Amino acid sequence: MTHLWVRAEQRPNEDRVGLTPEGAKALLDAGIKVTVEESSVRAIPLQGYFDAGCEIAPENSWPAAPAEAIIFGLKELPEDGTPLPHRHIMFGHAFKGQHSGKALLERFKAGGGTLYDLEYLVDETGRRVAAFGYWAGYAGAAVTLKTWAAQQRGEICGPVGVYGGRDALLAELGAELDALSADRPTAIVIGALGRVGTGAADLCEAMGVKVTKWDMAETASGGPFPQILEHDLFLNCIFARPGTPVFVPREAMAADRKLTAIGDVACDPDSDYNPVPVYDRATTWNQPALRVAESPVLDVMAIDNLPSMLPVESSEDYAAQLLPSLLTLTDLDSGVWGRAKATFEEHLPK
Repeated sequence: MTHLWVRAEQRPNEDRVGLTPEGAKALLDAGIKVTVEESSVRAIPLQGYFDAGCEIAPENSWPAAPAEAIIFGLKELPEDGTPLPHRHIMFGHAFKGQHSGKALLERFKAGGGTLYDLEYLVDETGRRVAAFGYWAGYAGAAVTLKTWAAQQRGEICGPVGVYGGRDALLAELGAELDALSADRPTAIVIGALGRVGTGAADLCEAMGVKVTKWDMAETASGGPFPQILEHDLFLNCIFARPGTPVFVPREAMAADRKLTAIGDVACDPDSDYNPVPVYDRATTWNQPALRVAESPVLDVMAIDNLPSMLPVESSEDYAAQLLPSLLTLTDLDSGVWGRAKATFEEHLPK
């Protein structure tokens, strides 16, 4: 019997989950065994999974799960170097030249396990079957706006946290912007036709921010792109890949520019293809903005688990997108899972 083991997230500020109780019930009805770990942080209560008929396991007990279990989580595993013998479904961040990803792949090689990377679950046309992108863009634009607002007060953006829902986020951010003497800033979104860019643009427009929307047509020249420097905010919603142009080069830090806040929603600072090479590390919930230039000021927001700021909405949305693929876990050799395994094997160290 196919056995899906939903692990607790071990990363700080990660309250999301990729399976709802309703989805778990659908899997059980399809003959798939579902085990759900207890979690001290998961936004969706455990009782719903218990009521659906799932088996419940202690928090973070997945390393001792049966060998045939497929371990399902969202964010990274603890970087303890241990071999990984199980099959894992998660965002591995390992296939685009990320340095931490290389270590992860070595762990899979050592343990004989397999990574089904959620970013590389694609249909027959190559389109991702599920993504948190909309909520990443939405929350990323919000934190970038908070970064800009802090600059107007002569500060750097302070800690951010979880919101009970979209309305709570909009109310808080609106009040913060209304308290400023400055007019609303201007923003440019690159990747505006995608899920991430749509979320970013929607948040900006909800806050009365004028948005310039660019996508592939506007960036096909490969740059340079001086228009980016003419906006107060730049929101990068393009994931790094070979051939991605550089949108804000290092020399822009000392350039004559209006730009003071970058939201790198894609957040691939350690990728070989980083299109925003003015910074070198992700930011955090406690320190959302990294100041990379002083005169004029330039801050970068690059939190890499933004959707967890709205964990219930983002979890429900993502889980609904992913469920049809989870229902096909009984066949890991073809379809979505077969393609994901082939991608893993292509990148596995020889």
